[in-house]
Amino acid sequence: MAKEKKQHLNEGVTRLNRIKPATNAIFNVFFLIVALACFLPIVFIFVISITDNDVIRRQGYQLFVTAETFSSEAYKYLWGQRQTILHALWVSVYVTFLGTVLGVALTTLMGYVLSRREYRLNGFMAIVVFIPMIFGGGMAASYMVNSQILHLRDTMWILILPLAVSSFNVTITRTFFRTTIPDEVIESAKIDGASQFTIFSRIVLPISKPVLATIGLFLAFGYWNDWFQAQLYISSDNLRSLQAMLNAMQNNLAYLTKNPTALLSTASDLKKNMPQESVRMAIAFVVAVPIACVYPFFQKYFISGLTVGAVKG
Repeated sequence: MAKEKKQHLNEGVTRLNRIKPATNAIFNVFFLIVALACFLPIVFIFVISITDNDVIRRQGYQLFVTAETFSSEAYKYLWGQRQTILHALWVSVYVTFLGTVLGVALTTLMGYVLSRREYRLNGFMAIVVFIPMIFGGGMAASYMVNSQILHLRDTMWILILPLAVSSFNVTITRTFFRTTIPDEVIESAKIDGASQFTIFSRIVLPISKPVLATIGLFLAFGYWNDWFQAQLYISSDNLRSLQAMLNAMQNNLAYLTKNPTALLSTASDLKKNMPQESVRMAIAFVVAVPIACVYPFFQKYFISGLTVGAVKG
C-alpha cells in the first residue's frame, strides 16, 4: 500500500514538472532571443571597427558594412601600435594568471577552515567574512590602506591583491566543503595521523575540482575585465592592462599619442591620422573576444558554482 502511494506521488510530481510542447517552444524562442541580444553587440562592435572612420562621422554607426564603407585602417593602426598593445596584453595575462592562482589558493584555504565545525573561531570568522558582503569600507578607506599603508600604488600587486579574495567566493567554497566532503573521511585521516594541511592537499582538493574550476573562472573573468584598479592606483604606462588602456582611450582619445610607436614621427601626426571611432571598437573587440570564446566551454562550472552557493550550509 505504501509502495503504491509513493509511486502515485512520484507520478504526480512528474506530471506537474512536465513541460508541454508549446511551452517548450516558447521557452526556446525566448532564450534564442536572449542569446542573440548577448551576441549581436559583439558583431556590431566588429562591424564598426571595419567601417571607414569618415563614413562613421558622416552617417553614424552602421549595422552592415559594404565594399564602399569597408576599411581596415583601425586594425592597421593597432598593428602599428603593436608594441604598446602587446605589452598591455602581457600585463593582462600576467595579472589574470597570477591573481587566479593566488585567489584560488587563498579562497579554498579560508573556505576549508570555515567548513570545519570543530574550529573554535568558526562562528566569529564566518561573521567577519559575511559582513563585507553587506557593508563596504568605502573607496577612500581602501585607497588610503592600499596606497599609504601597504604602499602598493604603481606596483603589479595592486592589480592582484584587492581582487584575490571575496566573501562570495569564500562562502561558495565553505558550502561546498561542508556539504560535499564527508566528516567521516576527515576523521579517518586524523586517526591515521594526517595533519590538516595533508588532509586538505591530498584528500579534499582532489575531490573538489568543480568548486576549484568555478572559483578559478570567477577570478579569471574578474581579473581579465578589471580596469578600475589601474584607474585608481596606476600612473605608469608600463603597468596598464589592455582593459585599462581601452578605458583610457575612451576617456582620452589622445592616450596613444603618448606612445607613438607607429611610422608616424610626431604625436600631432599620430592623433591626426588615428581613426578614432573604429580604433575604439577594434580594441573593444580584441578585449572581448578571448573571454567570450572561453566562456561557453566552462558555462557548466558557472552553473555549478551558483548552485553550490545557493545551498544553505
